Amino acid sequence: MLRIGLFLLTNFAILLLAGTVLSFFGFDSIMAQNGVDLNLTALLIWCAVIGFAGSLISLFASKWMAKKFMHVRMIDQPRNETEQWLVNTVETLAKDAGVGMPELGIFPSPQSNAFATGWNKNKSLVAVSEGLLQRMNRDEVRAVLAHELGHVANGDMVTLTLIQGVVNTFVLFFSRIIGHFVDRVILKNEQGHGIGYFISVMVAQIILTILASMVVMWFSRRREFRADEAGAQLAGSAAMIGALEKLKAEYDMPSDMGETFTAFGLKNGRTGSFQEKFGHLFMSHPPLDARIAALRNK
Repeated sequence: MLRIGLFLLTNFAILLLAGTVLSFFGFDSIMAQNGVDLNLTALLIWCAVIGFAGSLISLFASKWMAKKFMHVRMIDQPRNETEQWLVNTVETLAKDAGVGMPELGIFPSPQSNAFATGWNKNKSLVAVSEGLLQRMNRDEVRAVLAHELGHVANGDMVTLTLIQGVVNTFVLFFSRIIGHFVDRVILKNEQGHGIGYFISVMVAQIILTILASMVVMWFSRRREFRADEAGAQLAGSAAMIGALEKLKAEYDMPSDMGETFTAFGLKNGRTGSFQEKFGHLFMSHPPLDARIAALRNK
């Protein structure tokens, strides 16, 4: 999870492919009454089926995608004392959090980062970066692991999937209404759907998806505070604050995780002029200062 990232990209690809294929084979025309007016009820049902299918496929594929694209090396049998400590620590934290022992792995990255993903809180995946193990002390690493297990225990991936399913539904629904309007009102096509409809639908779907991502990002930011609280409860407030302060110290380092695996990781990449004005709406994480302040005020 990490991302919203891979989750969103997978979801978007599925929606775009499904919409394009179904439109090509004339499925959108079935949604028309008398070949002219849209059957809004049928259209909404179809959009809900495709929309939730996209988010569910993204959810169930999340562990496999994370392992593949982040090059996670799974710890099946600990090779050294550090890996044995990781296994023991995660096992204890998972028990305290009330979730099953997750799969555990390490991925190659010089930055301090970690993520958790999976469709089932008892069959999740937690991975930490090599940089995190090198830069943080064990109390801080334990707090990071507790933070990730907080995401798992809170069911954040499942909730994200449901929200994304609703968002997908309305993106598909309104993009086709916009396409229908362009086809009928602007292009004056009175029967069937012309090329203008299909182009308008695709453009509207892309634009609406970008705008709708603000809803998903808002959810991600809210859940990040809850995961911090869980990390503080499981590993101690001082350790959780220390881990966040360590992240803040290296915040300006370029992140090779980008925005792909940061939704339920620890931090985002560097900010720019766009983000200073509008980027907060698309940020998957709250500012580190706000997260530290929230923990200190508890």
